[in-house]
Amino acid sequence: MGFTTGVKRRQMVGAMMAAALAATSVPGVALAANTTAGEAGVTADTIVLGQSAALTGPTAVLGKQMNAGARLYFDFINGQGGVFGRKIELKALDDMYEPDEAIKNTKKLIEEERVFALFGYVGTPTSQAVLPMINQARVPFFAPFTGAQSLRQPQSRYVFHVRAGYDEETAAIVRQIRTTGLKRVAVVYNDDAYGRAGIAGIEHAIKSLPADSGVQLVAQENVIRNTVEIGDAMQGAMKAKPDAIVMISAYRTVGAFVKEALRRGYSGQFYNVSFVGTQALAKEVGPQGSGVIISQVMPHPGNATLPVVREYLRLLQAAGKQNDFDYASIEGFIAAKAFVEGLRRTGKDLTRERFVSAMESMRNVDLGGFIVQFGPDNHVGSKFVEMTIINSRGVVIR
Repeated sequence: MGFTTGVKRRQMVGAMMAAALAATSVPGVALAANTTAGEAGVTADTIVLGQSAALTGPTAVLGKQMNAGARLYFDFINGQGGVFGRKIELKALDDMYEPDEAIKNTKKLIEEERVFALFGYVGTPTSQAVLPMINQARVPFFAPFTGAQSLRQPQSRYVFHVRAGYDEETAAIVRQIRTTGLKRVAVVYNDDAYGRAGIAGIEHAIKSLPADSGVQLVAQENVIRNTVEIGDAMQGAMKAKPDAIVMISAYRTVGAFVKEALRRGYSGQFYNVSFVGTQALAKEVGPQGSGVIISQVMPHPGNATLPVVREYLRLLQAAGKQNDFDYASIEGFIAAKAFVEGLRRTGKDLTRERFVSAMESMRNVDLGGFIVQFGPDNHVGSKFVEMTIINSRGVVIR
């Protein structure tokens, strides 16, 4: 009798332990009772995504617009019943474009919110800071708003980029500098992972030019992230007498620099990579920004000749936000379309590993005039880069 009771007791304990283990995918965190197949962030009617981005502070426009564009498309999909009956919920946390805050947010999203995937992080230093956590937890990290090579190589199974990289952007900038006959190039860059990625791209692009091109890097000046204190960088850059200044920073810093350089009589050419925040920069500099050039990795958000842009503008209008089109916003929109396509290809039995495999099966997928392509050895969906310029009315044109 005692033996039988002991066996039953051990069987009960074993069953309880198995149930506890099955309910846990992150150590120390229990799975919500209504999740399906034990997969974090997936229920019968919901897919939960997490985002950490600057929603306050000097670069808040970027985070807000990336989030707004993604929500615009996710809301549209949800209004049609979702993907296989599951609606997409995007939980966003503010990191103020600071790596330490991004780490805290990511830990919360993975361990407490138990999201299915992380989506639309904004910035190189923040994304780079959380990369080890992503790989350890094996959580898909989709469409970060950064072009840093450090997030692309070595390739992670769980990281997917929708945009072209800073290497492609800086190469395009240097090619245009050479084509227009400019020779002396200064770079003003954030003293962080984003800035270092940009300066590395410029250096590589210049070294790749023919020896007789005459293009040379004459100054490298750094600025503190999230600041408008540009005095030292201004002194160094102006002293070098550059024909062109390439800015690897965000809109507030760049705006302050451009206006002060013009006040000092600088007559050369300004270039920026896409992360600057195009519309925000145009607003910051106004008509003074006439002639400032920005490389882009997304189609112009007002270019209605492309089906994806027409769809974007139509949904903005339906939401009563027809004047809110923005490069960061359309990036969020296109990233959301690519993510939904991945969900559809995964099928109803949704798991992280199946989603990753489905994404790697996407070859030459047309999202409406914007083509993305992924594979087991390629997690960078697009190489698209074009140049835009701020005109005398403070409007960004192609």
